[in-house]
Amino acid sequence: AIPDKRHLHGRSSFVVPMQTIMDIRLTHTCIYVLDQERALDFYVNKLGFKKHTDVKNGDFRWVTVTPPEQPDLEISLMPMKESHAMDKATADALATLVRNGTFGFGSMQCKDVYAAYEEMRAKGVEFKAPPKKEFYGVSCNFKDDSGNWFSLSEIQAKK
Repeated sequence: AIPDKRHLHGRSSFVVPMQTIMDIRLTHTCIYVLDQERALDFYVNKLGFKKHTDVKNGDFRWVTVTPPEQPDLEISLMPMKESHAMDKATADALATLVRNGTFGFGSMQCKDVYAAYEEMRAKGVEFKAPPKKEFYGVSCNFKDDSGNWFSLSEIQAKK
C-alpha cells in the first residue's frame, strides 16, 4: 500500500495500487465435429493428441483431447446437433459450414514440419499441398475428418 494524500475524517488512508497483471490462460476451447467418435480417432491416432476427458450425461458426451506439448489446453470435440446450446437449424447450418471447410481455421506448430507432414500423410491426413517455405517460415495446410482446416508450421528460431 502507498500513502494517500487525501484524508478521511482527519485520518490518513492508504491506497492499494490496482493490479495491472492479468493472470488469464486459455484452458478449454472447442472444435466442432461431425462425429465425436471419428474425431476422437483422428485427433488421437493421426495427430498424436491425448484423450483427456470422455464422460456422458444422458445424451450429452463431453470429449476433450490435449495436444502432446500442451497438456493443460483441453480441446472439446463438440458435435453439431440440436441441444440447449443451438437449435436444429443452427446445428444444420454449422455442420454444412464445417463439412465445406468454410467455418473456421486453426494454427498448429511443430519442430519439423516436413517430418510431421510425412507422418500425418502416411496416416491418411488430407493436405492441400506439401510444406512450402513462406516469408514467415515453412508451413502447409491440412484438414480434419470433419472438414476443419488447420495450418501446420515449423517453429522458427528467434532472431
